[in-house]
Amino acid sequence: MTINELLDKPVWQMTGEELLFLARHGNMSTNGETAKASSKVKKQYVYGLAGIARLFGCSLPTANRIKQSGKINRAITQVGRKIIVDADLALELAGRKTGGRR
Repeated sequence: MTINELLDKPVWQMTGEELLFLARHGNMSTNGETAKASSKVKKQYVYGLAGIARLFGCSLPTANRIKQSGKINRAITQVGRKIIVDADLALELAGRKTGGRR
């Protein structure tokens, strides 16, 4: 039996030997490519000032100051009163130092 046939077969119909074979060799695709689709990073978003506060672990007034400071503007999308923040980009932007002493 080939890997493609095993992948199409329901788990409850497999023997123990088939299941172990699939567990060992099933993570490689038949074209020799690695499974890139499963390792694709999914974007994480937080919503509103409460989401910013949870992301940075701070209070709501401090989250409002962070938003108003302009440091994370590239991570923020705001339509009316709805605020959507790309969490990874916001953390990256907030971690960068600007200004200050050398």
